[in-house]
Amino acid sequence: MKDDRLEQADRWSVERAWAWRREIGWLCGFNYLPSVAVNFVEFWRGADFAPEVIERELGWAREIGFNVVRVNLPFVVWQAEGTGLLDRVDRFLAIAASHGLGVILCPFDDCEFSGEPATPGPQPDPVPAVHNSRAVGSPGRAIVEDPSRRPELETYLRAIVMRFRADSRVILWDLYNEPGNRMIFRSGRYESYSERLEQASLSLMRDCFAWARECAPSQPLTVAAWSVPGEGTSYATEIDRTALALSDVVTFHAYVPRARMEATITALSALNRPLICTEWMARSLDSTIAEQIPLFRETGVGALQWGFVRGRSQTWLPWPDGVSGTTKIGEDGAWFHDLVDQTGQPYSPAEILEINAATRLG
Repeated sequence: MKDDRLEQADRWSVERAWAWRREIGWLCGFNYLPSVAVNFVEFWRGADFAPEVIERELGWAREIGFNVVRVNLPFVVWQAEGTGLLDRVDRFLAIAASHGLGVILCPFDDCEFSGEPATPGPQPDPVPAVHNSRAVGSPGRAIVEDPSRRPELETYLRAIVMRFRADSRVILWDLYNEPGNRMIFRSGRYESYSERLEQASLSLMRDCFAWARECAPSQPLTVAAWSVPGEGTSYATEIDRTALALSDVVTFHAYVPRARMEATITALSALNRPLICTEWMARSLDSTIAEQIPLFRETGVGALQWGFVRGRSQTWLPWPDGVSGTTKIGEDGAWFHDLVDQTGQPYSPAEILEINAATRLG
């Protein structure tokens, strides 16, 4: 049966999408968790919110030349603190703007790698030597799968979009991070969560677009296609195909070598909409700044790498066993993600020069 929401009348035209791209320019930035936050709950929770750390770290981003930052928001904090969360988002936007950074807001997220539901209280310390061990979802997979909770999710999304729908500091709404991602970290490796999540996430993603459209934001809407195309450069999952069909501008995730990134860009360029890779850069997977920042700059594809400051999320460590055959990644001491340490010193000065040179081109 055809879903009429795949042809929403309010989806931006191709012409409007490209006009936005000409106005916004080439985007180069990063996905951000403050170094003191183990997950996005700790980032945004009132008792843990650290504007002085954010001010310092986004200042480093400005010096490097970045112009955009992407952040996820936690449903559980909104449940517990309501407008307190929105006020902290407003403060974050002010700090980012003072450093010349536009912001991409992401209200929903299925990356519940901890295997535990989000809670609004103090967050546990990271599991020693484990990448992103305390990642929790927004709202969390169990809530995504519960139809009775859908009205709460609608209220949450509408509250955020309505608050910032005309705010020029928000440049893009990335409504749902990796819908249907079922990976869980258990006993030293990644496993898969219930297959039911995929259909529930697909349904919620469609609802997110419909709810957000009704709020009439001035910014474009998107959800990234996150399962990288195979050798045939086509997206196999219904979630990815639907995300591409509903998005005003095309976003995608790809932790892949340059040749495969080139093929992905070529495939997505056929959609004739602006492209932004909202997650990339994993050194040990040959997804490197030296090879791919020039590619993104030459093609005009926006680029937001995963991670900025090495910190409590431990994303400088490799993905655990069970993901992309990564059992030996990091044995040479190389950082997997992240760019600078907690003093602002770069992992690789050459990477900083590459980014700075690309962003100076304007």
